[in-house]
Amino acid sequence: MVICRFVSRSSWSRRFFSSDAGHHVANAIAELNKEMESVFGEPPASSLAGSMDNPAMTMNFKDSQIRAKDFAENKSVSGLTHVGSKGEAQMVDVTLKEVSKRVAVASCKVILGREVFDLVSSNQMGKGDVLSVAKIAGICGAKQTSNLIPLCHNISLSHVCVDLSLNPHDFSIDIEGEAASTGKTGVEMEALTAVTVAGLTVYDMCKAASKHILITNVQLEHKTGGKSGDWSRKKT
Repeated sequence: MVICRFVSRSSWSRRFFSSDAGHHVANAIAELNKEMESVFGEPPASSLAGSMDNPAMTMNFKDSQIRAKDFAENKSVSGLTHVGSKGEAQMVDVTLKEVSKRVAVASCKVILGREVFDLVSSNQMGKGDVLSVAKIAGICGAKQTSNLIPLCHNISLSHVCVDLSLNPHDFSIDIEGEAASTGKTGVEMEALTAVTVAGLTVYDMCKAASKHILITNVQLEHKTGGKSGDWSRKKT
């Protein structure tokens, strides 16, 4: 049988709000810890008194405002927005973000080899027009991003464009994708998904002719809008 002892509200009111309470807060909290230990059978996980006595544990007003804003925007302490305070995966809450026009451009390269390149450029692949099919596939892929990437938001795209061009210098196909939206979250993943799906489609259309096809250099090239502003990849 567990007997719980409770401290009356009036008792603690007198204890904390008496004229000399400012000099005895730490002692009062220590007593509270003892009361909790008598009720629950073990000391609390951390000492409130120790937290108050240790200046390093005290957050100033400005820092508390910053932390409050970060948590309101669902940011984690580590800075990874898809990781919660306990390390769990989470979908970012964009409720408080401002609406703005957002554009992202991504690219990738599909290295075919000379034999496959010649077949594609002459439109002689058994499955048909490789470039046209891959272009449509990339657009469809961008529209399905939130279904493919678990923590992506389901956003309304205002524009998606995928371009494929034959590169005779290295017998490859260069793919560029652009996605645009007006909303509260970016479209980088949509642009990256567009070029990736287009590249995979090229592989699927050409795999009967060669298994050595390489999809490479999937990367973000440029983005605009949002809190982080504009960004462009430095050319090397």
